[in-house]
Amino acid sequence: MLDVEICKKARHSRDPRFDGKFFIAVKTTGIYCRTTCPVHPPKEENVTYFSTAMSAAQAGYRPCLRCRPDSAPGSAPWKGVGTTLDRALHLIDQGALQQGSLPQLASRLGVSDRYVRKLFNQHLGVSPKAYALYQQCLFAKKLLHQTQLPITEIALASGFDSIRRFNDCFKNQLQLTPTKMRKQQDQSNSNITLTLYYRPPFNWQKMQQFLSKRQIDGLEWVTDDSYGRTFFWQDCKGQFTAKHCDQKHCFEVDIEIDEIKYLKPVVNNIRRILDLDADLGQIEGDLKNALPNEFTLVTGLRLPGIWSLFEAGVRAILGQQVSVQAAKNLVTQLVHELGEKHEEQAFFPTPKAMATSDLAFLKMPTARRQTLIRFAEHFSQNDVTDNADDWLPIKGIGPWTVAYAKMRGQSDPDIFLASDLGVIKALKSQQAFDDKKISPWRSYLTFQLWSQL
Repeated sequence: MLDVEICKKARHSRDPRFDGKFFIAVKTTGIYCRTTCPVHPPKEENVTYFSTAMSAAQAGYRPCLRCRPDSAPGSAPWKGVGTTLDRALHLIDQGALQQGSLPQLASRLGVSDRYVRKLFNQHLGVSPKAYALYQQCLFAKKLLHQTQLPITEIALASGFDSIRRFNDCFKNQLQLTPTKMRKQQDQSNSNITLTLYYRPPFNWQKMQQFLSKRQIDGLEWVTDDSYGRTFFWQDCKGQFTAKHCDQKHCFEVDIEIDEIKYLKPVVNNIRRILDLDADLGQIEGDLKNALPNEFTLVTGLRLPGIWSLFEAGVRAILGQQVSVQAAKNLVTQLVHELGEKHEEQAFFPTPKAMATSDLAFLKMPTARRQTLIRFAEHFSQNDVTDNADDWLPIKGIGPWTVAYAKMRGQSDPDIFLASDLGVIKALKSQQAFDDKKISPWRSYLTFQLWSQL
């Protein structure tokens, strides 16, 4: 339950730390806003507070066109309390109900579709399909505001098969037609440029340094205020550049993609690799409570991700028992020898390209080359899942490799690399503590220790 007095103080303070924690609905206008909305604060008697944007929308309010409450970072009430609900939300956001049915989604979760409906009704107050449609409409709204894509392409990118279905659903969910929602912009701008917000703090300097040390020329590009790379997503390819805007608490992201229907999952993956949805206030609070007082905590430290689980696994194997620079050189050789090239850019090699090569160009032990080939063969199979623990039977892959890949390829927040040489070295200068008490944020602890080297 929301504490009205706390919400009242937070609303008037416009403190960005409350952004996404709750939403403000105004009875006289029928609009709901973020806590950081720049409009003049309405009278308290005209205000109702909601814990989620979804609950405000279900109560009949439409999103504010100035503060765009749909862009507020995901808050805890959205995520629910169980891992099943967390995974269901993740799969739906990735398009599970656009590409399949609710029973198929339930099967992937290992539960019944009746139980999935119960979870959504209990924790979100809506059905899984209603949640999916609302997310599709919010993504379409972002594209209408921030790009000049034709409405037909926006409908396709948002997961709708027909314009009529798109228009009806958009109007029902947001009480406006796509045409009325369209923001007037410079018509000469044809690039896809989106603004991806986060809840501060965000230590971009530390993330930039981490990514820069591991940058693969041609595949990635890193500047003082941006990160970009090429990518594959299913049967499409593209590239993006994310520019950090510290004062606005966001990234301006330019995206090129040859299949517009994959835009939403691509944007979700960009959010993941930049760790934009993390609530650092809660995470750092938990770390401070569990760690010794002498531990120096670096504020705003995020988890820099890798584009795919396969790429993370390859980087982890090439990084076994060698320095960061040596691993970077090996990955660079791999990309330049086997990756698809386009002008001055390169794409990360596919599993098939690696599985059919002897990798003789890599200057490393033969046993490790064979491990890499077996790993690529594993991914070349059609029945490969996203469970990295399935790699352990592959000769040459151990717990460290799997854990590193899960931490950076899936952004698992609870990975403590206790056997990592850097972590061991950093722990020598720290008082003893129980890492289990820091769960579920042990990945952030790992990066905190790395940052002290």
